[in-house]
Amino acid sequence: MPKKVLGVEAPNKECNDKNCPFHGSIKVHGRVLIGRVKSAKPRKTVIVEVTKKVFIKKYERYANKTIRFYAHNPDCISASEGDIVKIAETRPISKTKNFVVLQIIKNKEGVNNEAR
Repeated sequence: MPKKVLGVEAPNKECNDKNCPFHGSIKVHGRVLIGRVKSAKPRKTVIVEVTKKVFIKKYERYANKTIRFYAHNPDCISASEGDIVKIAETRPISKTKNFVVLQIIKNKEGVNNEAR
């Protein structure tokens, strides 16, 4: 039976990554965020930008704030630049990586991969 993580089905591809939430032993907990992959150049890592609106009290207006997260990119998911992905918090994988990619919601061509 395929493993489910936070309501997300396991991808069809298999992988031998120990830090994969579906085929490995890593557990996810805490925050779940949706953002755009800004860079996929580091090996097995993606840099995800998450934009949120922040209220500025002085000007009584909202401003967009962008935060970057380093996330582990398992071989079975293999997100690329421009994809919109769902990431979840996990234990520290390295000095800067505390997140792991759960699924690709929409790839850069605009194809919707989310099963509803």
